[in-house]
Amino acid sequence: MDKKFFDLDAKVVALNERLARMGSGRRAAFLDDYNHKLDVSLLYHDNALEGVVLQYSEIKAAIDTRIISDVSLIPMYEEIKNQKAAFLFAREWAYSKKKAPLALETIKKVYGILCPTEGAKGAPYRKDNPLHRAYYHEISAPDKILARMKKLVEWLGEDETRRLHAVERAARFHQRLMAIYPWTRSAGKLARVLSNMLLMRDGYLPAVIHAIDRQRYYEVLRSETAGIVPLTAESCGASLESALRALHEFDEQIRSRAAS
Repeated sequence: MDKKFFDLDAKVVALNERLARMGSGRRAAFLDDYNHKLDVSLLYHDNALEGVVLQYSEIKAAIDTRIISDVSLIPMYEEIKNQKAAFLFAREWAYSKKKAPLALETIKKVYGILCPTEGAKGAPYRKDNPLHRAYYHEISAPDKILARMKKLVEWLGEDETRRLHAVERAARFHQRLMAIYPWTRSAGKLARVLSNMLLMRDGYLPAVIHAIDRQRYYEVLRSETAGIVPLTAESCGASLESALRALHEFDEQIRSRAAS
């Protein structure tokens, strides 16, 4: 096994062992807090990859129903709320559908959550090549999209694909979907949500590709090489390290309160 995957697997085992030793109440409290922080991080970095830099206060105002938001900012807030809803759906699907295949209908459902107006129309694939895009890699001709989407889903079920490490499988799915570019709106956001669905289904934490890696991310999407795999592995590893640190800090707080 590739060393980077071996190290990832070791971190997953360490995290799961520490979570298993916690009581159910403490585990639930930790996961609630950690998942909230993870979602905020995902929202921040995912938008930064698209060139939109958000402040924590903006993200909080968008996802916290108790905050009355500036009406002029509501379109942006709606997009953030839709992203958060897509993350929640991804997490629920991953943990309830262990080892279930990712169907074309599920892909369309996630896209419909990200872009409700398109979802209401049945999420039709794009009919032309957009002149201005955030990404500049080669994409499918419109008349090839349906066939390539079906082939992508079939590829996930092939024996050779199943033998890939979970992180490599999710990364390659990510790049293949971006090469198809089935929808003009939120294509990158969709690819990242879906690849993280696959990672979580297979027992990993989401890969948060950080804003600092934006240029690298764009370059690996334009490349025919496997550059997306190490980037995804590093991002997944960073998430695991963050979770282990958060768990250590949580344990320290519990011990400090018990001692006082």
